[in-house]
Amino acid sequence: VGGGGGGLCARLRVDVERCVAWDHVASPAIDTLRHTAGREYEELLAERLTKLGIPFVTEDALRAEGHAKTPDIKLELPIAVKGRIVNWIDSKASFCDPLVHVERGTDQFQGYVNRFGPGMVVYWLGVIDELAEESGADVLLVDDFPAEEDITQLKLLH
Repeated sequence: VGGGGGGLCARLRVDVERCVAWDHVASPAIDTLRHTAGREYEELLAERLTKLGIPFVTEDALRAEGHAKTPDIKLELPIAVKGRIVNWIDSKASFCDPLVHVERGTDQFQGYVNRFGPGMVVYWLGVIDELAEESGADVLLVDDFPAEEDITQLKLLH
């Protein structure tokens, strides 16, 4: 193995760094941004629930109890949103189109339904109207946290 290898490695390093810098889909920086946005929307969801006095358990708490696959929020008491029962809520910092919902969401959400019953998914950046209108009985798709007047709560008896 002779000379010239160092120049090739330096060139390869520069090319890889350039590809990562220009990758706006799957680079480490984009992945970090997605994760950060996801956490911020999960915090917003928790704030809205807390403001309305709706008791819940977080994904981290559920995992600490040994649950493997969990939604972001498990409600301690179900609520009804526009007449639909909701036991859990998953927060998505993304837009929902048919491709995203079918390829990335359907199996994930069905697992939550099997474990916890019907729930709701908030796609904070929007949902195609037809998908939201046709969402199945077990998974309600919305593009924002519901207004207080659209939520019916049960009360804890002490």
